[in-house]
Amino acid sequence: MKKVLAFTGAVMMAALALTGCTKKETKTASSDGKKVITVGYAQVGAESDWRLANTESFKSTFTEANGYKLIFDDAQQKQENQIKAIRNFISQEVDYIVVAPVVETGWETVLEEAKAAGIPVILSDREMKLSDDSLYLCWVGGNFLKEGRDAVAWLDAYLKSVGRDKEDINIIDLQGTIGASAQIGRTQGLEEGVAARPNWHLIAQQTGEFTQAKGQEVMESLLKQYSDIDVVYCENDNMAFGAIDAIKAAGKVPGKDIILISFDAVREAFMRTQAGEINCLAECNPLHGPRVDEIIKTLEKGGTVDKKQYVTEGVFDVNGVGGAVKVSDALPTRKY
Repeated sequence: MKKVLAFTGAVMMAALALTGCTKKETKTASSDGKKVITVGYAQVGAESDWRLANTESFKSTFTEANGYKLIFDDAQQKQENQIKAIRNFISQEVDYIVVAPVVETGWETVLEEAKAAGIPVILSDREMKLSDDSLYLCWVGGNFLKEGRDAVAWLDAYLKSVGRDKEDINIIDLQGTIGASAQIGRTQGLEEGVAARPNWHLIAQQTGEFTQAKGQEVMESLLKQYSDIDVVYCENDNMAFGAIDAIKAAGKVPGKDIILISFDAVREAFMRTQAGEINCLAECNPLHGPRVDEIIKTLEKGGTVDKKQYVTEGVFDVNGVGGAVKVSDALPTRKY
């Protein structure tokens, strides 16, 4: 009898240990008796047009008509707010937690709490650095390093097309929030490109925190420090918009006197590229809601999903340099 009890206890302990890898049963039901899946989404904030499009993608996907109840939380760019939101989701016994992490580190404790509660965690947009990858189910987003490398490849092709590939090229990097996955990948892509080209010089790197106001402030300061800037590599569109205002205020022409490369490729950035103010857009697709919906529905049917799931992204400019898509071709069907 003791052997049977010991065996039963061991089985129960093993089952508890696996709670983080299994989905707990959904309990919520709608008024018509159909199962409703509750999703808690801890968003970074509303710092950019891209982020607003990302939020709207989730809100328009996780609707009652689609079988969901969405609990949305705006962290206002603060990790402590996201951690608090995740704990609130756990206490409300949501079925899934989606997080777009402000930074990559410092998540182990709260994710262990989610795992103990049997709630799968899906990462959106940005990644986390964890000692145990089983603390989250999967990640959905853009390939930030590839985005950076694609932008560098475009710049290389563009300089060749205008006969400037042998010149010394001075580059400013307006970085995003330091420690965010997008900043890390895009910065690395640029640094690799500069290291491979002796005539490219990365003369300054400074964070604009992914916001237009900070991007303008930093660019104004850098224009006073450096008189010979060839390229500004803006790690998101809103910082590029701020940089454009600063460049104009300094009496220079954005897109002509200074080459501008930007990331995200929201509609306004397309319009500014078409107007000649931005030279290249490296896309970061914000429409993650439908992909997360697909993941959850697969899990609800008992299926499995890949750990990493990239969204489709491209490079855009006016003339199709280096294989880029022309903005005039893409703009009519642009959804964000």
